[in-house]
This record gives sequence, structure tokens and C-alpha cells, in this order.
Amino acid sequence: MDQNHHAEICPATRPRRFYDCTLNEKLLYSSFLLLAGLAYLMALAYLYTSFDNIDGKPGLSVEDIAENYYGNRSGTRLESAIRGPMAGYIETEQRSHIVKWLKSGAPKQAFARTVQPILNERCVKCHSAKSGLDIPDFTSYEGVKQVANVDTGVSLHSLMKVSHIHLFGIGLVALGIGLIFRFALLPSWLQHTLTLLPFVAIFTDIAAWFLTKWDPVYAYTIIIAGGLLGLSWALQILISLYQIWFLRCKAASGSEDHA
Repeated sequence: MDQNHHAEICPATRPRRFYDCTLNEKLLYSSFLLLAGLAYLMALAYLYTSFDNIDGKPGLSVEDIAENYYGNRSGTRLESAIRGPMAGYIETEQRSHIVKWLKSGAPKQAFARTVQPILNERCVKCHSAKSGLDIPDFTSYEGVKQVANVDTGVSLHSLMKVSHIHLFGIGLVALGIGLIFRFALLPSWLQHTLTLLPFVAIFTDIAAWFLTKWDPVYAYTIIIAGGLLGLSWALQILISLYQIWFLRCKAASGSEDHA
């Protein structure tokens, strides 16, 4: 082989930008970004309705998040459920009767008279062996008694199941948004930060679920990580949508420090 061969020199090219995209690409990217933004807003609404009132008070609070993962060590799993994610399936007066029964020690004698008719009306459609769902069976006192014990929050098994789904699913959404956002014309440091931030926020948020299971103070980390994820996605989506339709190519004038 010739020892004096010349290395191939790659031609200098500028990065591709949104104004280089075809109309079809712009429509595709815009549609995905709008749907992703709408899905995130729906997710926020779902989280609010799921966590709201877990601590017995209206509105979403740090205490609601802490009780979901750490539990209410002075209460029961059933009480937390009917005050939180299952609150919409039961009337206020019926919930009061169940809570009163739980506070009295969940005696078997009062179950058939006070609690079972409410559960039969509101809950056993899903909470029964016939439903095939992996949830407590409320058709008998023994099944209800399993969740009439001290509330230690969501189980580690459930956390592991939900966390791997979120890591795969939300990670792919972050990838999709990031692949579109890479066409944005921004200072390098800002584009790199906004590209990396969602992935850091997702990892931190899910890691904080397990930490909050151990100590409720980490509920603040969940809120901060979720806020950073929302902020970074909002900036990526809004900047991308603006530049897709309004950014125009200008004549180059010297070197620019852009990503």
C-alpha cells in the first residue's frame, strides 16, 4: 500500500435546518409535536385527578404525592384509595361510612351490614375474581381485610412495573421530540442543554419514586423533575413549531456558534 496516500477530506457542510425541510416534513413534524404536547397536557390532568385529595384535602399537594409512594402510615390502603384514585367511583356519604368502619378496626360483624352493600354497588364489578384483574377481591370480608391494613403506599412490584413502562414509553417520546428539535437554529449550549434535560428529568423523576417510598421528603424531587421535564418539552415544542413555519434562511456572514 502506498505510504504517501492522502486522507480523504470531508467537505464543509452546514447543519440542516427547518427551512431546509419540505412541506411534507413540516406537516409531519408539526403534527407530531402538537399531538405530543396535547398528550402531555392530558397526562398532567390524569396525574392531578389521580393524586388529588389523597391526603384528604382538596387540590394537589406535596403531601398527596408523598402519601401515594410512602403511604399514610396512620391510615389504610383502602382509605387512601377511596380518598385518592378511586374517589370518583364512590359517593361522599358512602366513603364516610367505609372510613368510619376502618377507623373502628374493620370489624367483621359490621362488614356485611354497612360496608359490603356499598362495595357491591360501587366496586365489585372490577374488584372480583370474575373480572380477571390483578386487584383485591371485594366480594368477601377476607379480600377487603387485605387492604384494610396500614397503608405503606404503592408496592415495589407496582413501581417496577410502571417505571419500566415509563422509561421505555416516555424515553421514546423524548427521542421523537429531540430528533425534530435538532433542526432548530440556536446557540450550541442552549440546544445541547434542552436536548439532554428531558432524559435527565425522566431518570430523576422515576428514581425519586423509589426514594420517596423510603423517605417522603423525596416527593419534592418528583415535583422538581416533573417541572423540568415539562419546561424542557414546552421549549423544544414551541421553538420547533415557530422555526418550522417562520424561520427563513439568511445569507451566511462569517462563522456562527450554532449547534
